[in-house]
Amino acid sequence: MPLEKKERIIVPDENGEENLFEVLFTFDVDETGDSYIAVVPVEQAEDEEVEVYAFRYEETEKEDLTLFPIESDEEWDMVEEMLNTLSDEELVE
Repeated sequence: MPLEKKERIIVPDENGEENLFEVLFTFDVDETGDSYIAVVPVEQAEDEEVEVYAFRYEETEKEDLTLFPIESDEEWDMVEEMLNTLSDEELVE
């Protein structure tokens, strides 16, 4: 069974350095109209604990993404709940 190729994006850090991330999932929240994306660094040691980064995002007409930091505890809780749900579903498959 061939591995599914994951979508990748480049995210600049606070120093302007570009880092390559693999998209875990995206989801929309109907109540607020906000969209969220969860990503992991492509280059990480296999024995390291996976560090997941999450952002709120907006997509432009040119299909560019603008990422925004998640600042409220409510947003973090929602993203974490979605991550846990998707992880549980993946374990069942």
